[in-house]
Amino acid sequence: MSTGVSSASTSQPSTSSGSNHYKTCADDSVDVFEVWSYLVKNWSTELKKNPQRIKQLVRQGIPAPVRALVWQLLSSADHDNARCLYAEFIRASSPHEKAIRRDVTRTFPGHKFFDESGRGQHSLFNVMKAYSLYDREVGYCQGSAFVVGMLLLLMPEEEAFAVLLKLMEDYRLRELYKPSMSELGLCLFQLECAVQDQMPDLGMHFRNVGIDTTMYASSWFLTMFSSTLPLDLAFRTMDVFLSEGMEIVFRVALAILQLCRVDLFSLDMEGILRYLQHDLAEQFDQDHERLFSVAFEVAYNKKKMQKFEKDYVVKRSKDQEEAAELRGIRAENRLLRQRLEYLEQESGSLADRLIDKQVSLAQGAEDLVTLSHEMAHLRRLHSGVKEQLEDAYDTIRSLLTKKGDHVDVGVQVDDTTMIEHIQALQEELVQSQARETSLRSNVKDLSRRVDELETVN
Repeated sequence: MSTGVSSASTSQPSTSSGSNHYKTCADDSVDVFEVWSYLVKNWSTELKKNPQRIKQLVRQGIPAPVRALVWQLLSSADHDNARCLYAEFIRASSPHEKAIRRDVTRTFPGHKFFDESGRGQHSLFNVMKAYSLYDREVGYCQGSAFVVGMLLLLMPEEEAFAVLLKLMEDYRLRELYKPSMSELGLCLFQLECAVQDQMPDLGMHFRNVGIDTTMYASSWFLTMFSSTLPLDLAFRTMDVFLSEGMEIVFRVALAILQLCRVDLFSLDMEGILRYLQHDLAEQFDQDHERLFSVAFEVAYNKKKMQKFEKDYVVKRSKDQEEAAELRGIRAENRLLRQRLEYLEQESGSLADRLIDKQVSLAQGAEDLVTLSHEMAHLRRLHSGVKEQLEDAYDTIRSLLTKKGDHVDVGVQVDDTTMIEHIQALQEELVQSQARETSLRSNVKDLSRRVDELETVN
C-alpha cells in the first residue's frame, strides 16, 4: 500500500533551511501555514530528507488552505492520466447511473454544497459514474460516495478523480468496495479481535447485548468516518490515512470505543447502535484533539494485526468450506424435494387410477347382476315360448290326422290363424334364443372384466 510519507526514506531531518523551518515551527515561533507552504514548494526534496517530520506534521493536521494540494502530493496523483480517462468516461453511460443518482442525495445531506440547488450532487454523480466505468469489477458502492464527497469539498472533479484512482489502487480501498467486500470483512474481524484484546469487558458487553462489529463499524471503514464524525475529524482522519494508511482507521475506531466505553456499558443493543452511528458527532464536536490524542496513543501492534489477518484467512477458508458443504446439502435437499413432489404426484395419479378401477369393478358387478337377472327372465320366457310352441305342434299334428273333418266342440279351428300363430311363436323363439346368446356373451365379457379388475386390485 502506498502511504506517501511512509514509502519514502527514513533518514534523519536535514540541517538545511528546511530543517530550520521545522524547528521553529515546533517552537511555535513560525506559523504552521508558512511551514506547509514551504513543504509544498519543496515536496520531493523534503519528502526524501524528512519523511518522519512530515508524518508528525500530518498528524497535527494539515491546514485547510493547502489540504487539497497536500492530499494530491501524498497520494502521488497522476493528473495527466486521470484527466484523459475522466474526459472519456464523463461522456459515456454507466449501468450504475440509477443507483448513483439515488444515493447522491443521501451523501452529506446536511451540507449546503450537496443540497439540491448546489453543484455538489452533479459533481459527485460525474465522478462516481466515471469510476464505475473505469473499474467495472468494483462498479459502484454507496460508501465510496462519502470519500469522493470529501474530495469534492476540497478540489475540482478531475483532481478528485485523480486522487480517487490512487486511493482505490495504491491504498487498496477498492478491496473494501468490491461486491464480495472480503477486505471489509478482514478489517472488521481485526477490529473485533483488537477490541477483545484491549477492552475484553467491552467486547463481552457487546456479545451479551447481541452487537456484532459489522453492525456499527462497517460505515467507519467504508466512509472514513465521514458519515458519523464531524467533517473536520473526517478530514483529519483522511490526512493521516494518506500518510500512514489503514492503521489510522483502526486507531480512531479503538479511540472512540475507549473514550465512550462508560456510556456504552449502560446501553442495550439499540442504544449502542444509535450512539455509535448517530451520536458521535455530538460527542466530539467541541474537542477534536481529544480523539486524535487518544488515537495516537492506542496500542496498535502490527504483528498482532498480521496474526489476526492469518486467523481471518483460516476462519474464512473454514467458513467457505462450510458454506460449500451447506450449498451441497441444500442442493441435495432441493433434489429430494423435487423427487418427493414427483412421487406425491405419481402417488396421487395411482390413487386416482385405483379409485377408477374400483368404481369400474363395482359398476361391472352391478351390470353382471342386472344381466344375470335379465338372462334368467329370458330363460323363463324362452321356456314358456317353447312350451307354447310344443302345444302348437301338438295341435297341428292333431289337426293333420283329422284333416277334412270338423270336430264340433263348440269352437271351430281356423287353420290359417293357427299357422300364423305358430309362425309368430317360432319367430319369438328365435329372437329369444338370439337374445339369450347375446346375454351369455355379455355375461362372459363382463365376468372376464371383473376378474381382471380384481386381479389388478
